[in-house]
Amino acid sequence: MSGEIELDVRGEVAVLTINRPAVRNALNEAALSEIVRCTVEFDENPAVKVLIITGSGDLAFSSGRDLKERAAKDAVAARVSHPMRDIRRNAFEAVWDCRKPTIAAVNGDAVGGGFEIALACDLRVGVAHARFALPEAKRGLGAAFGSTILARSVPSAIYYEWVYLGDFVTAADLQRWGLLNRVVASDALGAALEMAQEIATRAPLSIARFKATLSRGRELPVAAALRADFHPDPYTSYDRVEGVAAFAEKRLPRWTGR
Repeated sequence: MSGEIELDVRGEVAVLTINRPAVRNALNEAALSEIVRCTVEFDENPAVKVLIITGSGDLAFSSGRDLKERAAKDAVAARVSHPMRDIRRNAFEAVWDCRKPTIAAVNGDAVGGGFEIALACDLRVGVAHARFALPEAKRGLGAAFGSTILARSVPSAIYYEWVYLGDFVTAADLQRWGLLNRVVASDALGAALEMAQEIATRAPLSIARFKATLSRGRELPVAAALRADFHPDPYTSYDRVEGVAAFAEKRLPRWTGR
């Protein structure tokens, strides 16, 4: 594990912290690679049910791509690769594709790639003082992932205002448009942990099914989505029998994931 990323497993919840507070948790190559590696490992670890991503300190979730590192590379590189066609897995896409629940605990400003990491998560909890921006139009960049997700998440006029101007918007603005689940005065991580721990008590096959239904079924016509064979199938599982029995017997269910 590099010093740029810290991973703390708390029971069934993993907390990934971007740990570069001296540069407002800017994302350098090492941090991006670690996010991909940790996300893939978490996705394959049956003991961990939920992943939380947060930043170190209380000023910034992440200020985005480390532009000093990028400027140094641009000075010697013959050409720059497209972020979605690089030979390495894109960190935002790796988080987006994770088959288990992901939560962004936004402890401060989320800018550029930092905003994109938050948008890649299923759920977002943010402190009231957090600000959000995709300033790529001010830097000559493209925000390939963030602009794609925002275009599917907010009305077109809001999308154009945010990406054309690249200015900060508030946590209240994001909550108004459905992009923040909860806004808290402080301790976004604490609020995210409470949510994660609740999710971890739910039937794992049902949770996986719900995520597959959204990620793979949202673009399908309703009739096709209703008949799509999204896996896993909780209807024929042992957990379905256990869940019903636990309710009837007034006890907590003992999920096995099968």
